[in-house]
Amino acid sequence: MFALVLECTHEARDLLIADLWEAGVAGITETPEGLRAFFEDEADRAALQTQFGGAIEETEERDWVAESHEYLQPMRVGARFFLVPEWRDDPAPEDRIRIRVNSGLAFGTGAHESTRLCLEALEELIKPAMTVVDIGTGSGILAEAAKKLGAGRVIACDIDPLAIDVARENFAAAGLEIELFEGSVQQVESGIADLAIGNLSPAWLALLAPDFARIIKPDGTILLSGLEAPDVERVQEHLEGAGLKMVKTQEENQWRALVAQIG
Repeated sequence: MFALVLECTHEARDLLIADLWEAGVAGITETPEGLRAFFEDEADRAALQTQFGGAIEETEERDWVAESHEYLQPMRVGARFFLVPEWRDDPAPEDRIRIRVNSGLAFGTGAHESTRLCLEALEELIKPAMTVVDIGTGSGILAEAAKKLGAGRVIACDIDPLAIDVARENFAAAGLEIELFEGSVQQVESGIADLAIGNLSPAWLALLAPDFARIIKPDGTILLSGLEAPDVERVQEHLEGAGLKMVKTQEENQWRALVAQIG
């Protein structure tokens, strides 16, 4: 077995992990600088370095599946949620909403601060029967949470077909009717959303600010996360340029979630 040692930013980490799983990685650990991705000896080292870069390190054989399962345990998030890995059958406490986490492709397990911030914000923002649009849904965890909190129509999309497959599986396992399509916010109808969600990189949040403003109703709300403290000012400038005003900021460690409205 060998490790491919990669440097990456926090915002690029989730997509890089997804690409590594697609390339047949046996296990992944995080480092302060990025990731260590472990592959079996028969994997094509040259091809992996061509695709991902990084340095090759020899390492010992380990049961990475077992270690991944040990790492991701059931967790309480906010006041309402109980996130459970797909390989466990832990029931939710009476006061909690159970969400099954499919972590196999590393989209939105709930372990990341930006996802937790969004889940906590949804507890306050969701109203019965409202229409919610989740842009860049990943595993679908935020769309599922919105539906289980009482939202009416929930629409979720992602430009990555791999993410769509994961989200579809999760929605089916939860028995939820959520409209899911492969595509971007540009394909969403104008003025349709009471609440639009985007847990994306700061660059995408800034670029898509006009579309987030376009798809919400005049009294609608936008929930954005995936950015760190130094990114807030730049994203806020783009929100204001799109006719939006920031009304609330939530934080966990260096990560931030923004709530914005038209105005």
